Amino acid sequence: MHAYRSHTCADLNKAHVGQHIRLAGWVHRVRDHGGVLFIDLRDHYGITQILADSDSPAFAALEKVRAEWVISIDGTVKARDESLINPKIPTGEIEVYIRDMRVLGEAGELPLPVFGEPDYPEETRLTYRFLDLRRETLHNSMMLRSNVVRSIRNRMWDAQFNEFQTPIITASSPEGARDFLVPSRLHPGKFYALPQAPQQFKQLIMVAGFDRYFQIAPCFRDEDPRADRSPTDFYQLDVEMSFVTQDDVFAAVQPVIQGLFEEFSEGKYVDPDWPQIAYKDSLLWYGSDKPDLRNPIKMQVVSEHFAGSGFAIFAKLLENEGTEIRAIPAPTGGSRKFCDRMNAFAQQQGLPGMGYIFWRKGDDGAMEAAGPLAKNIGPERTEAIRVQLGLGEGDAAFFLGGKPEAFEAVAGRARNEIGRELGLTEEGVFKFAWIVDFPMYEKDPDTGKIDFSHNPFSMPQGGMEALQGDPLKVLGYQYDLACNGYELVSGAIRNHKPEIMFKAFELAGYGKDEVEKRFGGMVKAFKYGAPPHGGCAAGIDRIVMLLADTANIREVIMFPMNQRAEDLMMNAPSEATNEQLRELRLRVVPPEK
Repeated sequence: MHAYRSHTCADLNKAHVGQHIRLAGWVHRVRDHGGVLFIDLRDHYGITQILADSDSPAFAALEKVRAEWVISIDGTVKARDESLINPKIPTGEIEVYIRDMRVLGEAGELPLPVFGEPDYPEETRLTYRFLDLRRETLHNSMMLRSNVVRSIRNRMWDAQFNEFQTPIITASSPEGARDFLVPSRLHPGKFYALPQAPQQFKQLIMVAGFDRYFQIAPCFRDEDPRADRSPTDFYQLDVEMSFVTQDDVFAAVQPVIQGLFEEFSEGKYVDPDWPQIAYKDSLLWYGSDKPDLRNPIKMQVVSEHFAGSGFAIFAKLLENEGTEIRAIPAPTGGSRKFCDRMNAFAQQQGLPGMGYIFWRKGDDGAMEAAGPLAKNIGPERTEAIRVQLGLGEGDAAFFLGGKPEAFEAVAGRARNEIGRELGLTEEGVFKFAWIVDFPMYEKDPDTGKIDFSHNPFSMPQGGMEALQGDPLKVLGYQYDLACNGYELVSGAIRNHKPEIMFKAFELAGYGKDEVEKRFGGMVKAFKYGAPPHGGCAAGIDRIVMLLADTANIREVIMFPMNQRAEDLMMNAPSEATNEQLRELRLRVVPPEK
């Protein structure tokens, strides 16, 4: 018999009754029933109930066993009484009578329990992550992640993609976030960088002639943490293809993501209709470039109904250039109580509030518009608004005004809140949308400087000709995939022509010399025959987060950082020794007090 186990803790069933077996695992729970000890023994695969009474030679030793001790037992498989069968576990029809027990590893007093799913402070959980990972929910999430990655690989290979690895130590590159720098010992005063993404390398793979590439790639960005983003590192499905258009990329990626979600969605419906929505329309309709399409509410511009109206706040706003009034329809939201609650929500988000109109049955039995706005603008304008929004009795509409960039994000959150509150947001479904036609450039509101708004390596729509006019009107062949309010995929058709690349960077304030210095390898490669190419990257952590139905990305990462980008278990970041600093010719400047 094997030194530690003949079976796992998920193997045994009625067919094994009477057999002598050996199991090994962790003591999940101990129950003393007065002369009979019951222990749930747990390993990676499952749980088996084992027991001993006072006649067992192992009884005295078992009395000393505590939760999370690692033990190996020899025993005989017995059938449980019919009334004691546990249908929730595969081994629920049997139990093992213990004849011998060995302690393989004792456990001290636990800083957090493993049995059950108690709500413990995250700092404690991350400090003792190796214990936290023993809990069923986290264990299942890590196995989900492993199976998702395996499935992605199989699907990509089946789609004729080839997996290649790119360097982890490289040069610094302006990818939109801060680099993690690595000092060079052999080249004092110079630094490598951990790659924010394999962007340049995967493009060079295309230039080298390897048509369809993918990689489960680690990426490193020194970012401020959020619930749906790791502050240091993450993994992405990195994809690049040659001789493709934007639609070719969509056609290659959709079956992979669609199939993946269908495989692991556990009964949720995966909508096969993936609409393409222009970036400007997404911001207008949903207040976000990663819309949650489970919520059917679409916002609309209603400025014409308030221009010159009796509602002075909106009327005066509209006299300023670049301002508009948007409406958030709220079907079934037609009560003053609900409208006041949503108004308070807007105030919590930092706005003065939201104007509203709701439609109800009047004293004469006819439908009437109610609320402060309705009184100010009169029945003709309120009726025009109702008709435009397609609303009726029992419905409401909320209004925000000003420059869209100032209120768009709050409007998007209000739309989501209204959809949830009114039960309009569909449950048990994944809805996807490609967001397309992103602007290539944006202007800093403080400095007026033009810079890239998205991926700097994207091909502008219209090529060189598009770059001759107003940069803020240039659209790129850039796209994101949104799912249920999260960005899952981001990508672009690449700028593979050096003259267009130099011009694109020039508009963002980067001279030719700087472009060649920062991206010399890629610029050089493009001078020797670069194919049209494009691709994307899908966030593995975020995909698993959605499939695991959790809003916290740390719940699907094996060893995550905390909110302050600290590894509490390994005590990182830590101070370098003087010897290390001398070797690297570095000096630490103490932080200002």
